[in-house]
Amino acid sequence: MTVAPCHHEHSGNARGAPEVARILAAVEASCTSQGERMTAPRRRVLELLLAAGEPVKAYDLIARYGANGEAAKPPTVYRALEFLERWGVVHRIASISAYVACSAQDDDVKAHAAAFLICDCCGSTAEVAVPLGDLALDKAALAVGYDISRTTIEGHGKCAHCREAA
Repeated sequence: MTVAPCHHEHSGNARGAPEVARILAAVEASCTSQGERMTAPRRRVLELLLAAGEPVKAYDLIARYGANGEAAKPPTVYRALEFLERWGVVHRIASISAYVACSAQDDDVKAHAAAFLICDCCGSTAEVAVPLGDLALDKAALAVGYDISRTTIEGHGKCAHCREAA
């Protein structure tokens, strides 16, 4: 997908250092309580996504990975992303081939479907909460014996700023 030229920019939802530290500590505690490890690469990738506050492509994460500008090896970042996505704290937005930290950083982070609104003009994204039990897809899956573990919904259009500027 190509994003059309836009007449303005969005600042994203970047989090400050104290909030990033708080979320990292909470995710690490959650992992530990479930017998998982928050390894250094997992922590670094999540930290980069939280600080960015917007979707980031994997290769940009690879390039930004090192504190002194050195790139990571691609498998390191991809393995971290796979774990963080499975854990429910990172979402992959397939239509733009990017990853974003989940905006629902609380105890119920795994109990929702990731639903993203993506502006085709400026590229901004917004995550909106959709509880899994409220989805017709979830009900239909249960009716035929499926148990959905993860759902990502992507809606494309124009954000309020781009609609107003048009």
